[in-house]
Amino acid sequence: MQKIDYLIVGQGIAGTLLTHFLLNTGATVHVLDNRFEDAASKVAAGIINPITGRRFVKSWRVEDLIPFAKATYQELEVILGQRFYFDRTIIRTLFNTREENDWLARSGEVNYQPYMLDEVELGPYATKTHPAYSYGEVKNAAQVDVGGLVDSFAQYLMEMRAFKRKLFEVEHLEQTNGGVRYEGVEYETIIFCEGYRGGQNPYFSYLPFGGTKGEVLIVKIQEGQFEKLLKHRVFIVPLKEKDIYWIGATYDWKFEATSPTDEGFSFLKDRLQELLKVPFEILDHQSAVRPTVKDRRPFLGRHPKFPSLAIFNGLGTKGASLGPFWARHMADHLTKNIKLDPEVDISRFGLKN
Repeated sequence: MQKIDYLIVGQGIAGTLLTHFLLNTGATVHVLDNRFEDAASKVAAGIINPITGRRFVKSWRVEDLIPFAKATYQELEVILGQRFYFDRTIIRTLFNTREENDWLARSGEVNYQPYMLDEVELGPYATKTHPAYSYGEVKNAAQVDVGGLVDSFAQYLMEMRAFKRKLFEVEHLEQTNGGVRYEGVEYETIIFCEGYRGGQNPYFSYLPFGGTKGEVLIVKIQEGQFEKLLKHRVFIVPLKEKDIYWIGATYDWKFEATSPTDEGFSFLKDRLQELLKVPFEILDHQSAVRPTVKDRRPFLGRHPKFPSLAIFNGLGTKGASLGPFWARHMADHLTKNIKLDPEVDISRFGLKN
């Protein structure tokens, strides 16, 4: 019986990127995905933002992550024949004197200057949104068409006969002497890239999984002509289609259902009405659950008792920027036995008996 190197369970942004890097090594890979409607990758804006939070701090390992992400997405563009990566800047609303002073102080620091601008070019936002107290602008940011990438890569895998649209059923998994068997196929390793559903996986449920539900609107702003991203309580993100924008997102840590809510719809609509001077049309209202981790670091590694089972998960809201660098790191670990970075290695969480 032929043995396949890897089975990837879940083909969101994590599974897509890990599969890409494993294929680059010459490994044989099968991918299984059920295309859940509430999967985070389906509704993600794909924002790559080097400066985050109220204190305007650099994202973790930004100097490594962003250049590697850009190179990876552009490599995938060549392979798949579509464009997914867009260089952007992000205009941030500053609501008061303290925020403006904090921005100016931070932008004066030498190691922040590659990412922050004092002089802001509002472009069409100047006449089509209500003015704020002040603004700052983030450069060397980007946006990734995550949904388009995931769909295109699934088609690529189908053409290779390496993809099945099917629910993974853990009861069909069998441990063997040399690896693991699933539905009659022998694999060296199964890697779970299940997003927030990883918390329901009996092999990895000991990890401190969290989930944050986010709701977004897809709107048409006929008179927008916005090319930059704007962060004003919510994000305005231009999509590939002309005059179509992603508006979001809400954050709900105590959700009872994964479907969109009236409250989420009203919140996003109200924020957009407060901001825009021009009319807009709501085309869609979507929701998804992002996998989150308490220490805000991804989950990478093999199971401590069952080394034929592994996990690559926990990319959270920064999946577009974190994904490429750590997917390659995970692929190197699997194929070359490279030691995992302790900050992302699941061994940081002990398995309790």
